[in-house]
Amino acid sequence: MASPSSEATASATPESPSLPATTTETATTATATNGSGNGIAKPKLHGKAFYESIGSPKYVVAPMVDQSEFAWRMLSRSFLPESDRGLIVGYSPMLHAKMFLNSPKYRLSHFQPTREGLPDAHPDPIPEHAPFLDGNPAIDRPLIVQFCANDPDALLSAAKLVAPYCDAVDLNLGCPQGIARRGRYGAFLQEDQELIFRMIRTLHDNLPVPVTAKIRILETKEATLAYAQNVLRAGASILTVHGRLREQKGHLTGLADWQMIRYLRDTLPAETVLFANGNILQHGDLEQCLAATGADAVMSAEGNLSNPGIFAAPPAVGDEGREYWRGKDGRGGWRVDAVFRRYLDLLHRYVAEQEPPQRRPLFMPGDDDGWVAEPAPPQEDKGDDDVEGPPRKKQKQQKQQQQQQNDGGGGGGRAKQNEKAKVIPSPNLCAMQAHLFHLLRHLVSRHTDVRDILAKLRQGDLAAFESLLEMVERKVAQGLLEYERTDGKSVEEEMQVDKKEKKEEEQVEDEDDPESSVRAVKQCKRPWWVIQPIIRPLPKEALAKGAIQPKKVKNPNGVGRVPLPTPTASDMEITAVPTAGAAGRPESAVAVAVA
Repeated sequence: MASPSSEATASATPESPSLPATTTETATTATATNGSGNGIAKPKLHGKAFYESIGSPKYVVAPMVDQSEFAWRMLSRSFLPESDRGLIVGYSPMLHAKMFLNSPKYRLSHFQPTREGLPDAHPDPIPEHAPFLDGNPAIDRPLIVQFCANDPDALLSAAKLVAPYCDAVDLNLGCPQGIARRGRYGAFLQEDQELIFRMIRTLHDNLPVPVTAKIRILETKEATLAYAQNVLRAGASILTVHGRLREQKGHLTGLADWQMIRYLRDTLPAETVLFANGNILQHGDLEQCLAATGADAVMSAEGNLSNPGIFAAPPAVGDEGREYWRGKDGRGGWRVDAVFRRYLDLLHRYVAEQEPPQRRPLFMPGDDDGWVAEPAPPQEDKGDDDVEGPPRKKQKQQKQQQQQQNDGGGGGGRAKQNEKAKVIPSPNLCAMQAHLFHLLRHLVSRHTDVRDILAKLRQGDLAAFESLLEMVERKVAQGLLEYERTDGKSVEEEMQVDKKEKKEEEQVEDEDDPESSVRAVKQCKRPWWVIQPIIRPLPKEALAKGAIQPKKVKNPNGVGRVPLPTPTASDMEITAVPTAGAAGRPESAVAVAVA
């Protein structure tokens, strides 16, 4: 991978005006608003001063493609006491700057600060509209909106549309996915340091809110430092560093390099605001990361997707209530049915703008368990089977024809379809299925009937998701009763089976091996009714499975090709290994691209 040279970085910036002598000074005074369109003038802060103005948050919900939307940010904050929720800064999902600028439908389906949506151009003054979801000052702050882009002017125009409804705008320089390569954005801009500088500087000079940036590390400390200095010199108030290379994704993800982030912390000016990203699986990892890197805050992506309560400390022994389960060995976590409930409650209350339905209290052993048994499947009415009639397909066609006649000569049905096609999907409803596959990953691996129903649910059908919740609650209640009946042995036996299978499959015995995921699995493993991280095998393990293989180079002797002697992330290639996921789909179909 080519790294930007310090000469290239320096040549991109000589004519650029300098930033203030210290990053804690006010950069300028601009007209910013509180999101309600009243145009209150306030100073535009920079760097440390800006970070302190939003409460010096320690935890960060990462920008994730279609997965860090309003409802998920609210869910992640909900596990903290209300007084502490300002400790979490949320990022929007990554937005494509040109699409956001040019497509009203894209804007409305990805960002909803008001019910009326955003205009095609940034108006002055901003219309008086009541705050709705994204960036609502009462419930969704601090908020940073992230864009991917490769055009400074388009980026600025898109950023101006969201500036009244957020605390800052972030430039994505870390997305490693193939779509980013094809679109030339994200991590595939890191060779063009001049363009990166111009985009950040354009936002810094022209936006009423600060600009931030998220990068990945490069192959050497020197190149990474030059990259970080270029981003900060251009005007970024906060620098987020993902401690992985661009090539580290999928089976090659491996471990993030906290020491590289520590090097930046120790080398950059002390007032630099630095966020660290990578290796966060459990709550305890947050403080370890802060201590190891010296960062001001820590960002979580996949750890947060698996456990939206990751930023909250576990309740004390005896204070678990019904939402948090703690086993006989003292280890525990948030129950999947409890988190599922919280999530649906937020969608009912804020997105559907209705009160959640009345439900029975979450089950605990000792409660009435008469409802726990699985209900009998509905019996099909076979009374007409003995009567001769048209086949089912013919019956369906006749029913459709009758419906068209009832709608007025056949036009009404088509009109209804067209009307349905015009409905703009909510980003919060679009994300439900993928979120639930993450939350329920360990449950559905055991209860495949839940997986199959989840795969078939229609977007936005909250009543159907409520039915699925009831099914999940019943499964969890059965698991809790079995745990109590066997005095915990049901889980112990399951853990032993999993451990044996893992050793046989991966043939990894040493949990202290830095290239083994055994220790992480052992530390994070919980019963299937507890939310827990999805742990990827490390590259060495993926190589042993055949999921990846070393790239081959031409044989210097001119005969065939030979593998590279010491393969690294950039020396590997992924081998397609199809695995069955939900309802027979590849697991990648329910995976999330993390920006």
